[in-house]
Amino acid sequence: MTAPALATAPRGVWPRSLLGRNLLLMAVLIVLGQLCAAVLVRHMILKPRVAQVADGVARNVAAIRAGLQALPQAQRHAFVQAFNEQAPLAQAGADTPGTWRAVLSPLERRFVRTVVRRLDEAQGTRTTPTADAMWRRDSSGVLSVRVVHEETEYWLNLPNVFPTREFTGAWLTATLASMVLALAGAWWLQRHLNQPLQRVVQAAQRLARGLPPGTLPEDGPTEIATVARSFNHMAHSLAQADQERALMLAGVSHDLRTPLTKLRLAVEIAGPKIEPELATGMVRSMDEMDAILGQFLHFARMQEAEPLHRAALDDLAQAIAQAQADHGRSVALELGAPPLAPVQPQALRRAVDNLVENAWRHGAPPVVLRTGSKSDAVWIEVQDHGPGLPASELERVRQPFARGEAARSGRPGAGLGLAIADRVARAHGGRLELHSASGQGLRARVVLHAVDPATRSG
Repeated sequence: MTAPALATAPRGVWPRSLLGRNLLLMAVLIVLGQLCAAVLVRHMILKPRVAQVADGVARNVAAIRAGLQALPQAQRHAFVQAFNEQAPLAQAGADTPGTWRAVLSPLERRFVRTVVRRLDEAQGTRTTPTADAMWRRDSSGVLSVRVVHEETEYWLNLPNVFPTREFTGAWLTATLASMVLALAGAWWLQRHLNQPLQRVVQAAQRLARGLPPGTLPEDGPTEIATVARSFNHMAHSLAQADQERALMLAGVSHDLRTPLTKLRLAVEIAGPKIEPELATGMVRSMDEMDAILGQFLHFARMQEAEPLHRAALDDLAQAIAQAQADHGRSVALELGAPPLAPVQPQALRRAVDNLVENAWRHGAPPVVLRTGSKSDAVWIEVQDHGPGLPASELERVRQPFARGEAARSGRPGAGLGLAIADRVARAHGGRLELHSASGQGLRARVVLHAVDPATRSG
């Protein structure tokens, strides 16, 4: 039975493979998790820390103001300089205005606004000075606060009060490292899942070509083992059903040939006593019955293994044409000299013989036998010049015992010719193509690959 073509989904951003989908999903989840963690750190750690540090800075600034108030005017600058020198990150010449940058990060701006608010609350004022103007930061990252006492400005260094950046490279490195580890783990896991699935796919493809799929190993995870066990059971059931059908067809054909031979012998013995026209009709009917029984036997023996041999399709076509000529039938040859291909000679000869027989039985002369090649494939086809088949019947007539509407009107045949050719083509890893056009008859082409289907990739 020819499997219908599977619909191909349009390609998009979403990967087609299960591995690609799992890796993309893992990467998205890791990024979302890191973003959620960053939001939680900001709201549960950084913001409380801002408030805590801001309170401490506000108290220190208030204490320094009290110290400035207690010192004489001449000692205040020395007091501020001594305080700034205690800062580990203070640099020589930090008091030079050109070295300061009033560039604060968003979190530092929040910190500055909180300190300003605490200082205003401590002084009982509600002034709203520009917060950035009260702070500055040099190139080394040291923050300084401006203290105004008796119309004199003092800049106090506050090193290590708050980190210059909210997120350092460590966060990005940790994110990338966790993503790489997660993707590597997902790839390893998916690879161990893909291997048994690939074995199932390859076995199914062999089964579709009519070849024995072999027994799949039933190990691994429970789900994979269940799939393999179910496939093995299905393949065994199909093989057993094919064997029973082949045995039945072979038995019926063999049993019918014995009485058929007796009838032929009886006609020959009683020849003078029977009218010539009746005797000729009886012999013709027995020949047709013998041909039908031969198709039954061929169909039943298709499961028998036959080794592959590299052969030329031109030689096969010439041999078939010579055999037809011996029976008084002329077959036109159009040989395309295709390259040698690995084939099962007897099976392929049987398939093409059936196509030629169908052309004579259901078509009209001239019957043409062609060979050719295209890309990595070779082909051999049979064309007649009869009425052909409607497009709606081209798929149905491939099935065993299916016959076209014209053949049902009384033409002899068992409906196995195209079924045998189709199975032989699929057993070679190829296909049977049927084309029918008005006034051009039916064209049946067996397409085979020029390389061994067992070693061909894909």
